[in-house]
Amino acid sequence: MERSSQPEAGPVDNSRSPYAILRTLPFGSVRITGGFWAVRQETNRKESLRHGYEMLEKAGNFHNLRLAAGRATGLYRGMHFADENVYKWLEAIAWELGNAPDDELQQLADEVIDLVSSAQQPDGYLNSYYQVVEPHRKWTDLDFGHELYCAGHLFQAAIAFKRALGDHRLLRTSQRLVDHIASIFGPGKREGACGHPEVEMALVELYRATRNETCLKLAQFFIDQRGKRRMRGLGANGPEYHQDHVPVREAQEVAGHAVRQMYLLAGATDLYLETGERALLEAIQRLWHDMTTTKMYITGGIGSRYDGEAFGEAYELPPDQCYCETCASIGSLMWNWRLLLLSGESCYADLIERTLYNGILSSPSLDGRHYFYVNPLMLRSGRYVRLSSNSPQGETLAGRPAWHSVACCPPNVMRLLSSLGHYFVTASVAGLQIHLYGTLKISAQISDGQKIVLSVKTDYPWQGYIQITAQETGSNAWELSLRLPEWCKSFDLDLNGHRVQNPRVEKGYLLLKRNWQPGDTVELNMAMAPFLVTPHPRVDAIRGCVAIQRGPIVYCLESCDQETPDNLLDVQIDVNQPLHTVWRDDLLGGLMIVEAAGYLADPQPWQGTLYQPLGNAPHTTRRALRLRAVPYYAWANRGIGSMRVWIPAT
Repeated sequence: MERSSQPEAGPVDNSRSPYAILRTLPFGSVRITGGFWAVRQETNRKESLRHGYEMLEKAGNFHNLRLAAGRATGLYRGMHFADENVYKWLEAIAWELGNAPDDELQQLADEVIDLVSSAQQPDGYLNSYYQVVEPHRKWTDLDFGHELYCAGHLFQAAIAFKRALGDHRLLRTSQRLVDHIASIFGPGKREGACGHPEVEMALVELYRATRNETCLKLAQFFIDQRGKRRMRGLGANGPEYHQDHVPVREAQEVAGHAVRQMYLLAGATDLYLETGERALLEAIQRLWHDMTTTKMYITGGIGSRYDGEAFGEAYELPPDQCYCETCASIGSLMWNWRLLLLSGESCYADLIERTLYNGILSSPSLDGRHYFYVNPLMLRSGRYVRLSSNSPQGETLAGRPAWHSVACCPPNVMRLLSSLGHYFVTASVAGLQIHLYGTLKISAQISDGQKIVLSVKTDYPWQGYIQITAQETGSNAWELSLRLPEWCKSFDLDLNGHRVQNPRVEKGYLLLKRNWQPGDTVELNMAMAPFLVTPHPRVDAIRGCVAIQRGPIVYCLESCDQETPDNLLDVQIDVNQPLHTVWRDDLLGGLMIVEAAGYLADPQPWQGTLYQPLGNAPHTTRRALRLRAVPYYAWANRGIGSMRVWIPAT
């Protein structure tokens, strides 16, 4: 097997992208060595990846590829886009093996890579459904066929094996498939684009990995094809469901299927980073502003409608009927990472952090073997069929299924956690930038060739104290940039035990430039008191409510923690009383809970009636109680009852 001696880049390599301000680091430059995220990565490695293999076998994904390879007989099983789950899982395995060798995971990867390669046709085509079930319909259903979508995930898995391990086997398979696609699509050939965007960003990354101009030209072609209203949509959703309602450069608002929108915008941003096309940049910035100011939940979740897994209208953000698909949150993180690279502005890193701790981490259970597909912000008495109705095996843990019939989310979480260190630190001509905080070992070269080694220690996100110690520094001056999170209102910054007075702050980052010496220590101490958040007054579904947040963590009430019956409809929070924090080492793996003063209203006088004239409304009594809130990401790990993020205020 061909292997290079050193890891290359991570999921995104913009080291030669001419329109990037910040540069991603080689994979492995940032190691998560302890703390909050190390626990999640260990669970991902020991439990999730092996569980994923078991579920892919049980659900028939491997069986389908064996059928395509002529290694099995029988019927095709599952969805026609089942191959994508295999490719995401493979990508996760690659990054994990790049983090640390594992003989068992390597053996599983070798087995599946061989299977995928064997399933490919002599002409380069690869999609198990159309090879086995409908070979006469290849490339005939761009709306729903998902052929290009699955190809994109194969490309990303191939890139991961090349960069993390120097393994070129899937890359050769991918290059043959690219050649086949290029023989079908392009100027003067077949027009159209995939109904599920994804291949666009994968093609740009494959271009970065191989410098094959065909990949970049195909990405440009598919993005240019959108907005011609050729796709029929789904149900009540028109062509916006497929991102075909308006040309990308002319779009004024995020719309349609939320995952599709995020993947398309990530690809468009990648294309801008390579071409510098101004119209793309202006559209990207316009759509980001629309999403973040009118169509995003406090958790960073997106997609307010179950119908079409779609964005709603501006301020249409119901907490109980929202979709907030896990893949949409991961797509948002991918898009915002690219926006951060092209701008260096902290607002994008702020949204990455918000989405990571809340909108994404709420999906996997603490055991790493069960996943939410949708992530509502309110639940009444555990009755929300969408949480588990997508489970083919029926096995659930407090509402989280062990797998899904459409299993896009579990391996998506796996590949993100395996590659998570990629998103913490970047480099630029000025120095290093730390965007996310955790216990880390950073080893990187800056633009002038100096090797920098830093250790970072912290109990973030539970405490706001960050200690950074220089181990290797180089000989020339360089700049260390530390993100000042949007939630931080007060901080102290010390250098070698001395307070830094009036530190420079640019684009949301604290800047320290000096001739660093081994042993230099920077201490950033951010005040982390819990606080209440109020929604925009146009979000009528939660008007009069507040949410609890501490640092980057959004909190929720679960009925099992309250002095009330299962129903949380009658609780109120007293916004005039202080919030208190209590560390619970014995609860949900260890976490900080927030306690608040509140009330339980008695709705008995309203029995028998829903509506009354204002002057005739019954008087409702209430009694005081103590509310206990846990991080939203940890909900439904102790059973599933009532839950709410937004609490009526009094």
